[in-house]
Amino acid sequence: MPEVGPNNPARFLYSTKTKYEFQFGYSRAVRHGNVIRVAGTAGLDEDGQVVSDDVVDQTRRAIEIIRAALQDLGGDLRDVIMTRIYVRNTHDIDAVAVIHGDVFRDIRPATSIVKVDFVDPHILVEIEAEAVYGGGDARTLR
Repeated sequence: MPEVGPNNPARFLYSTKTKYEFQFGYSRAVRHGNVIRVAGTAGLDEDGQVVSDDVVDQTRRAIEIIRAALQDLGGDLRDVIMTRIYVRNTHDIDAVAVIHGDVFRDIRPATSIVKVDFVDPHILVEIEAEAVYGGGDARTLR
């Protein structure tokens, strides 16, 4: 269940309780009105460790975490309008694109992909997402 923002009752926060969220003072995802933004999400397990040294496994896990955050805040992957993909190695782009395509092919959000160096050298991919939902059939928090 999302937490109500401490300084704004119209803002809802989703946390995966990672040490980085606490250390840097951020939320995994924030819903304000009908907009949900999901912070850069790596393929980590509940203990904050990468799920695998395989970029495909890390990509799948990152998308699972994003899906859970969106759903907890009342949205869905179908509401995603933008993804930003960060990869450590350019040779992983095709493998990441296949997984991203499997999930988003019919949704077709605007997407960027960027090569970066991560603080944790075991992280191979990280994904951000932005979603907008609602209109005439606006959903409420579940």
